[in-house]
Amino acid sequence: MQRVRTVSLLLSMVFALSCATMQTGQNAQQATAHYRLGVSHLSEKKIQQAFVEFHKALELNPNDKEVLNAIGITYLLHLDDIPKAIEFFERAVKAAPDYSEAYNNLGYSYDKAGSYEKAVTFYKKAISNPLYETADKAYYNLGNAYYRLGKHDAALTAFKEVLKREPKFGLPYMRMALCYNALGRYADAATAMDEAIKLDPVYNGSREKALEDLSLKKIRAAGPEEADIRNFIEILKY
Repeated sequence: MQRVRTVSLLLSMVFALSCATMQTGQNAQQATAHYRLGVSHLSEKKIQQAFVEFHKALELNPNDKEVLNAIGITYLLHLDDIPKAIEFFERAVKAAPDYSEAYNNLGYSYDKAGSYEKAVTFYKKAISNPLYETADKAYYNLGNAYYRLGKHDAALTAFKEVLKREPKFGLPYMRMALCYNALGRYADAATAMDEAIKLDPVYNGSREKALEDLSLKKIRAAGPEEADIRNFIEILKY
């Protein structure tokens, strides 16, 4: 009789575990559906709808790194709430310690807040993962952070790492032009700027188009961005 009760208890436990596993699987599927819908809304600039879908996904799967990262991105790029963005990116890397995309986004959050040393730390953390498929993004951001810190040689090294991975990407050349200009290497600055203009699909090698576009952007820019554009225009006149 005791054996029968033991077997019955074991069967009940197996059934309960099976039901729990099925429920977990259903939750994960529903969470994925809400996440994908959120991504779709975000691509269509439907920010609030995206925000709602991401939170529905989070309720069903609280430790999903991609959902946490997506909410962080929404706070950072669309709701202008850097502290909240940092909170969710930190939750993402806690859930998945090798999640380089969230480390890169953490770095960018601190970058936007003007905390460039902290930004460098997280960009390096992202890059340290050899399986990070878009390490060029973190190298580019790292170069910008070093430039803001006045570490121009380190910034040049980072931008060159971008070009090793994306040799037809024009923006690193523009940032390198700023670094060379700051170092007094004016010929190198002009050469880098020419390469950037040649690779840019809008400028298509035209210095006149670049000068016109940058002059318009300068009117709308402020702070460090305005200073960068002013320097770009100066370099174009070399």
